[in-house]
Amino acid sequence: MGEYLNRELGLTCLGVRLAGHATRPKDMVRSRWTDWTASVEDGYNLLRGATDAIYFVGLSMGGALSLLMSTRLQVKGIVTMSAPYEIPAKHPAWQIRLYSYFRTYLPKSKGEPDAGWFDKEAFKSHISYPLNPIRSAAELEVLLSKMRGALPKVNVPVCMIHSKDDDYILPENMERIYAGLVNAPEKEKHYMSGSGHVVTRDAAREQVFEIARKFIKRVEG
Repeated sequence: MGEYLNRELGLTCLGVRLAGHATRPKDMVRSRWTDWTASVEDGYNLLRGATDAIYFVGLSMGGALSLLMSTRLQVKGIVTMSAPYEIPAKHPAWQIRLYSYFRTYLPKSKGEPDAGWFDKEAFKSHISYPLNPIRSAAELEVLLSKMRGALPKVNVPVCMIHSKDDDYILPENMERIYAGLVNAPEKEKHYMSGSGHVVTRDAAREQVFEIARKFIKRVEG
């Protein structure tokens, strides 16, 4: 997606690797929600050396981080994709954290690893952990509570994208985030189909890229 936006709009794009991600699951267990916000801030400061016009573009938890951190850092707009409003498990963070002392991981899904993917070939090169660290779910719950509280403070244009076929983070999450953005000067939501949760890599990715391109180009004027 970064390569696409660079090619089409000449944007300088930085893919921020969040703390605990893309290494090994036990690194995720040690990560806290404040480590993830710090990762965003580090990436933001790197980009500030090249430009004053910065957009946050985030997938899944990255979308939640983009919304939250836009109220702490100066950005021109936000694109969220498959962003959660809340986690499916209706338990407070302290209960999830307590449970994590007795069980460290849960499987990501009950089906095959590529269940929910439309582009099976794209899945083969997709890197992700096979397990969900339970402690990280507690940290995510805290992060999402911070995001929900920050939604009325978001004061930049927001573009939201969600697949109707996402069975990991249900599409209704986008509606709830949209409703919470009461002070965003512009907000738009886009439903798509033919993609699972990872819309940036699944079969409809080009459609996602194009929506983001049009949004950024319009905001830039």
